[in-house]
Amino acid sequence: MNPALLLLTDSRLPAGGHAHSGGAERAIASGAVRDVPSLEAFLRGRLHTTGTATAALSAAACAEAASAEPRWPTLDAEVDARTASPAQREASTTQGRLLLRVARRVWPSPMLDGLARAVPSPHHPLALGVAAHAAGATPGEAALAAAYHAVSGAATAAVRLLGLDPVAVHGLLADLAPDLAAVAARAGLAAGAAGWEALPAGSAPALDLIAEQHAQAAVRLFVS
Repeated sequence: MNPALLLLTDSRLPAGGHAHSGGAERAIASGAVRDVPSLEAFLRGRLHTTGTATAALSAAACAEAASAEPRWPTLDAEVDARTASPAQREASTTQGRLLLRVARRVWPSPMLDGLARAVPSPHHPLALGVAAHAAGATPGEAALAAAYHAVSGAATAAVRLLGLDPVAVHGLLADLAPDLAAVAARAGLAAGAAGWEALPAGSAPALDLIAEQHAQAAVRLFVS
């Protein structure tokens, strides 16, 4: 594994990821997540729906970065088409823009500069995939980073919001390791298939609904 992947998945990377709960805050407010078992169900559902799609899109972006003429606006539109909720789209482009800004300083690359010119506020999976390429990672590693992001942010937010035992929650993340590997492997294969239309487009309507509710909430601790 490329050591740079550790930096890309580190919550301390100053790219604003700590401000997003991945829907966990609203899920907790609704009572859907209230303890470690319900958090596990939430994370598994998130990983195998939207997490699978974002992993494949990140892998596709990493692979596209190796091409002579990358089609960034087209791939960004593929992410947009797979993100039904306007609130989710806004959160994704906000995180993508911040990650791109940080990545251009940490891993200077003409490819990152080209992405910034073509799509100033790219979706997060796109920015993550290109940053992974600039850091020397493979499409499969980019997919693994995206899959991990799909669960780690929500898990950390749940610890902060519910006061859950952090060791128990990290044990839960450890239990998810085989799922993360499987999702990343499938995403890498999908990214290598002919045509972006073959990429996964799994969605979670409940996540879309709570994202819209969260965006309209009068009081919230996380951006999303």
